[in-house]
Amino acid sequence: MNEEFYIGVYNKEEEFETAVINLNKLNIDIEELYMPVPVHQAVKKVAGSSKLPMLAYFFGLFAIVSVLSFLYYTAVISWPLNIGGKPSNAFPSFIIVTLVLTILSVTLLTFLAFSISANLYPGKEAIVFDKRALNDKFIIVLKSDKVPDAKSKLLENGANEIILK
Repeated sequence: MNEEFYIGVYNKEEEFETAVINLNKLNIDIEELYMPVPVHQAVKKVAGSSKLPMLAYFFGLFAIVSVLSFLYYTAVISWPLNIGGKPSNAFPSFIIVTLVLTILSVTLLTFLAFSISANLYPGKEAIVFDKRALNDKFIIVLKSDKVPDAKSKLLENGANEIILK
């Protein structure tokens, strides 16, 4: 963490939400938000909407096609078994296995995609700007090189405390 960050500390949720909206109107790039309770409107203003549900849908389509192709290949093409005159392509017997493997695939691939997009991996050292954010304070983090007058902008928007880290 070689960069400098300005950290605005807010005591009340309403002040925090108003500050996020005002900073967003001024086209100020907010680096990170930390809050003890979810403030959905503030998060939407900063992060926007996620593409993860659409990605999960395509993972599901890919999984269904892959699992059905694999089951068809193994049961009909690669190793067909004639048991009691039953047809090799018994599609209804594939449905449960396809459903379970699709759910497993979508879960694992979506978890992997989220971890990659959030830059989470085992052994990563956590960056803690202010420990009070988990208790009762609302935190806005601005990069000093992206916002030249970050301290004054945070003070104008009602920050109770400004910390330079």
